[in-house]
Amino acid sequence: MKNTKELIDLLDLDDLENNIFSGKSVTIGSDIVFGGQVLAQAVSAGYRTIPKDRFLHSLHGYFLEAGDLTSDIHYHVTEIRNGGSFSTRRVTAFQQDKTIFIMAASFHKKEEGFEHQAIMNTDIKLPEDLMSWDEMAIQFGDFLPKSTKLFLSIDRPIDFKPAHVQNPLDPKNLPPKEEVWFKLKGEIPSMSIQKKHQILTYISDYNVLNAAFNPNAKKYHFGNTQTASLDHSMWFFRDFDFDDWMFFSAESPNVFGARGFVRGNIFTRDGKLIASFAQEGLMRPKK
Repeated sequence: MKNTKELIDLLDLDDLENNIFSGKSVTIGSDIVFGGQVLAQAVSAGYRTIPKDRFLHSLHGYFLEAGDLTSDIHYHVTEIRNGGSFSTRRVTAFQQDKTIFIMAASFHKKEEGFEHQAIMNTDIKLPEDLMSWDEMAIQFGDFLPKSTKLFLSIDRPIDFKPAHVQNPLDPKNLPPKEEVWFKLKGEIPSMSIQKKHQILTYISDYNVLNAAFNPNAKKYHFGNTQTASLDHSMWFFRDFDFDDWMFFSAESPNVFGARGFVRGNIFTRDGKLIASFAQEGLMRPKK
């Protein structure tokens, strides 16, 4: 995928009737399906069963099996409850009768109330002063480890600009956090909030475990550690647009027992908090 249109097409599922929907897969460089894709397609399926005046406010998903890139993924939506203000859905993703993912999602009608939010870190470089993954691959590709160069060179519909870049040839232990600016590539059409939620969910599974690796980055990295997303949760707060850079901020309170836990927030460039996330991932050192 090279641009926003191709990402939107990936999230546009086929309706197989009886609340079952089907989606294709596109690799991001791995030989298994990207967890963010499964999350976003599950959100897409859930939204297909929800009244237009209700919007996703939270999701909680578990990754059970690795997804096969060559096989369609079917999403079965179960309508758990339709209340006066909230609707709840369970989405089960399966391939060839094997369940690979389950998600519970809750949708809420728009209501007014009081407000506060966390403050975005402003003591960082702006995206105009940072290099993107694409630019790093071009400028430093000949000096990078083969696996790093390959990962950075994959076509993606999103530009990522990390606020802090680890030197892969001289890694150092860093604080347990990760801060990244991101922006969609190509022409960005006008979108419904439903579509924005799907795309933001897709993006939210990028960069997460970096925060958990950083305190032990001198010794451990993705090349010598078996990793996988175990679960992923999101909470959506305010409407937003993808017309400018956005800010992903994550911290890892704990890594223990071959599992790393990360939580964080996603802000617009002007500091509006639009979503929070949490994930636990497998981090098993390879023998």
